[in-house]
Amino acid sequence: MAKPIDNIIVAQIDALLTNETNVIANLSNASALLKSEVDDLNWAGFYLYDETSESLDLGPFQGEVACMHIAKGAGVCGTALANREVLRVPNVHEFPGHIACDSASNSEIVLPLIKDDHIIGVLDIDSPSLDRFTESDEETLTKFRDALLTHIDIKSLDRV
Repeated sequence: MAKPIDNIIVAQIDALLTNETNVIANLSNASALLKSEVDDLNWAGFYLYDETSESLDLGPFQGEVACMHIAKGAGVCGTALANREVLRVPNVHEFPGHIACDSASNSEIVLPLIKDDHIIGVLDIDSPSLDRFTESDEETLTKFRDALLTHIDIKSLDRV
């Protein structure tokens, strides 16, 4: 059984990103922090929303190679984005329309990244274990996501 996700990652991400304005650098360090500090993960990263294609495009991540484009509403990531809600999936193989980017993934949590009603994308975290993410983990990751969003300047996203 994996250790619960420690709330310390919320303070860590805030301290790590203070005074940094580069979106790619911030997302890169956020994914690295998750991968290094959270037990039992095989992928942690971001998909960024492209309004033109209405798809999620691969962003900074830590893990195996990944799907490069996910349609809005497709799979766990696209569904979380379309519904604008966190999705915690205990067994991805039972999720209708699951996109198997990494066959080693068995559970997943996806948190939409929305700031000032501007869709940025999603934070996607996968585990090789079934039922890896608890309600408490979801609460901690939501706080992590919210702290991260305070360090994302949506105006700078047009340059990414």
